[in-house]
Amino acid sequence: MRPRSPGLLLLLLCGLRAEIQEEEIRAMVGSDVLLSCIYPEGNTFDLNDLYVYWQINVPGKRNTSSVVTYYLSGNSSAGHGNNHYKDRARLSLDGMKQGDFSLHLRNVTPQDEQKFNCLVFRKSLELEKILEVTVTLNVAANYSMPVVSGPSQDEELVFTCTSTDGYPRPNVYWINKTDNSLLDDALQNSTVSLNARGLYNVVSVLRIGRTPTIDVGCCIENVLLHQNLTSGQTEMSTGSKDSITEDPVDDTQEAANQPVLSILAVLVVAVAVAVATGWLCRRRCPYRSYAGAQAARPELELTEHV
Repeated sequence: MRPRSPGLLLLLLCGLRAEIQEEEIRAMVGSDVLLSCIYPEGNTFDLNDLYVYWQINVPGKRNTSSVVTYYLSGNSSAGHGNNHYKDRARLSLDGMKQGDFSLHLRNVTPQDEQKFNCLVFRKSLELEKILEVTVTLNVAANYSMPVVSGPSQDEELVFTCTSTDGYPRPNVYWINKTDNSLLDDALQNSTVSLNARGLYNVVSVLRIGRTPTIDVGCCIENVLLHQNLTSGQTEMSTGSKDSITEDPVDDTQEAANQPVLSILAVLVVAVAVAVATGWLCRRRCPYRSYAGAQAARPELELTEHV
């Protein structure tokens, strides 16, 4: 029996039992990852004696598998059984000769988050399964830094938090920055949706009663990455019902400062006039040096006697 089609793999698996190696790895969206499947005894292999399959379970169909990529005895290259992995999944022929049947997966997407099964058979051993490895691939993507807008000027204060392009689905919290306590979940309404890239976008709306001082933050938690992103400063001071200001002005203190400012202004003007008068006098009056106190008498004219 020589299986030339990956579909015949389902027949080969019937009644076969072997010890399964299991591994769990994580990859970021858009990165490349290596799913390890290595024969433990370090043997060398003839490619004409091998049948190698990497497959995944079909979502929603129990006990149904889809082949990601495969290598059949006598082929010069590996094939692909799933268009989603075409040009993204490959096996190394040189590596397989050394017992390394690992799967090289390029440009990881959220749809790659699942269990991958590596199966290796030897033709010379009547298609005995010599290796089975299950690799669980967890996929992650960083959320953008959450941005909080608001509050609105209504009967209650409304804040809106947005964060995009993350994976997996996040936890969303609103916190009181004064003491870092969590606000009641009943005060928030969060919407998490998948975008065209298969990543999650988050919009969370917080509604709270009016208080003299507001200092809240929005936190996006990515459990897989052990990551918590918290929005920047959102502290605000609330004035009357119809207005919100960050720095309210004390009208009483401003009124008390008015007389002091008026006196200072008059003094500045007086000093400026005195300086100007002195300068004009120096310009118009002849310069004389001070010779001490003297009696008033006519100056004597000195003449030279011949």
